[in-house]
Amino acid sequence: MSNLDARPEVTPCRTAEHGAVTELLRARTVPLGGVRGIQVDRVLPQRALPTVGAWCFLDQFGPARSDMRVLPHPHIGLQTVTWPIAGEIRHRDSIGSDVVVRPGQLNLMTGGRGVAHSEFSLGSEPLLHGLQLWVALPRDSTGVVPAFEQHVSLPAYEDGGLRATVLVGALGEAVSPATVYTPIVGAELTVEPGAGAEVPLRPDFEYAVLVVEGEAVVADTPLAVGPLLYLGTGRTSLPVSSAGGARAVLLGGEPFPDELVMWWNFVGRGHDEIARARADWEAGDTSRFGRVAGHGDARIPAPGLPGVRLTPRRRR
Repeated sequence: MSNLDARPEVTPCRTAEHGAVTELLRARTVPLGGVRGIQVDRVLPQRALPTVGAWCFLDQFGPARSDMRVLPHPHIGLQTVTWPIAGEIRHRDSIGSDVVVRPGQLNLMTGGRGVAHSEFSLGSEPLLHGLQLWVALPRDSTGVVPAFEQHVSLPAYEDGGLRATVLVGALGEAVSPATVYTPIVGAELTVEPGAGAEVPLRPDFEYAVLVVEGEAVVADTPLAVGPLLYLGTGRTSLPVSSAGGARAVLLGGEPFPDELVMWWNFVGRGHDEIARARADWEAGDTSRFGRVAGHGDARIPAPGLPGVRLTPRRRR
């Protein structure tokens, strides 16, 4: 999904401090221009926490009856992860993909040096609910060839009444087939009413949990829909339970080593890289971003750059 803010903030990123914590971070509501009648809860990035591992962007949209119409827009330096919970979305991109994104299926697009895509909901005012995430590519992979993967069957880690569907990376012995470029994990946790379990973690990873349905207790912290629970590093397991049942997403990864600048739909290492990508998109450079079939010349224009140079800043 595009970041459709007309005046996107500059988002600086840096690596994490070490140690286990339990810190609640509240999302902010963002109305998305070009997506009629829909607002998202922007969970990442936050000023205090720009990244969790290589995860650098997380929007939760819905549940709401909306008509999603996102015209072609560009990405560089990242992978997009689409995880629908309800509703179907048609994805088309500049490398020839034309697929329907359905609940329970992982849709992963690697932007690399440059790619463009569009997203349109199917049906009239469908019920839409889901997550849109970005993964920052490490420095030596930012120029990879753009690619798209759709995985309709994913592995799961199960313990009693808890089931963790592994979107990317590995959890216990469950390993996703999705292509990744840095050590990370993303999993959807489904907890049955009255159930509790220990989720295996890696102590060198930092982690965070977002509840998307119901209520849960995570690391002895009551957690409802909305805020992100940041857990830091140093944990080997995570206790999760729910009295009434819950659905959540677990994100984790090695603290990302590179300082990043995120602006609009671009993830880069500095002002010049971002400015060059914006100029290429505005110039209609199809050698870099290609062309998304079925939209003619329609596309989302890039907003203007701020009047200052974009610079990384350390997380608090």
